[in-house]
Amino acid sequence: MRALEESQAWFTHHLLPAVEREVPQALGVTAFGVSGRGSECFGFDDEISRDHDSCNTVTMWLTDEDERKFGFQLTRVYNRLCKECGITLQSTPQSRLGDSERGVVIIGDFLARHLGYSHAPQSWQEWLYTPEYAIAETVNGRIFRDDPGVFTAIRQHIRHGMPEDVRIKKLASRAVMMAQSGQYNYSRCLKHHEKAASEMALRDFVRNTVSMVFLLNFSFAPYYKWMFRAMRELPVLGNIADEIDELFAAQDKEPVIENICFQVISELRNQGLTELDATYLEPHAFELMTKIKSREIKSLHVMEG
Repeated sequence: MRALEESQAWFTHHLLPAVEREVPQALGVTAFGVSGRGSECFGFDDEISRDHDSCNTVTMWLTDEDERKFGFQLTRVYNRLCKECGITLQSTPQSRLGDSERGVVIIGDFLARHLGYSHAPQSWQEWLYTPEYAIAETVNGRIFRDDPGVFTAIRQHIRHGMPEDVRIKKLASRAVMMAQSGQYNYSRCLKHHEKAASEMALRDFVRNTVSMVFLLNFSFAPYYKWMFRAMRELPVLGNIADEIDELFAAQDKEPVIENICFQVISELRNQGLTELDATYLEPHAFELMTKIKSREIKSLHVMEG
């Protein structure tokens, strides 16, 4: 059983009955679930994942005002149940970035920890410059119960609220970077006998390709440890994850690079974002820029974002 299922079972059979019995008024203001950093939040945990930072309990999200009212009581119930059930972290986190986010958490603090600010992205600048993996961490996992609906509404806004101009700007940036790193600089570095530089170009191509595919799916690429597993589940161009595996193994990488770029260009055409016939991605990047309606965003450098 995956950690998400274990957490939901623990919530259903232990935490929820205790809260209903001891702090029933908190049910109307609390969201219960699992979300954030960690393989379990993406549903990718396995036996290897459980050697650190693993905990099959639940997060209780409240507004700052409601945390002041019910946070202490909910924490007391939570801590007692963890002790009764013998639930502890299996090891000390190896990194402060892996600290558990279970128990009582203020919604604004959760968002600030991941996004760098205590609200859902609002301005185009926040949407454009907030790392995509950080956004993915705020909408992954599962909400088991959310009577007030506040946290669920925030997650829905984050999941579906990116302005189309921002998405197109990001697509333009990814397109030009894929062209520069994969279709141009990779082979030139090899010809210059710059093996390390060619490897850096290849990895830059892959990083931008992955982001491109997620954006074409109106989604956000998670942290690199999980991006390929998540990519394989995407309905549009998810197959490119396997082609990236092939790319790293291939002796002759250029045909694989060109095939990946061809598929990306085809999907850009499918979405009505380019009408060009070029096989090189850079012209498509500038074509994408013409689709942006916002003068401020359109004025940015094609590589920005």
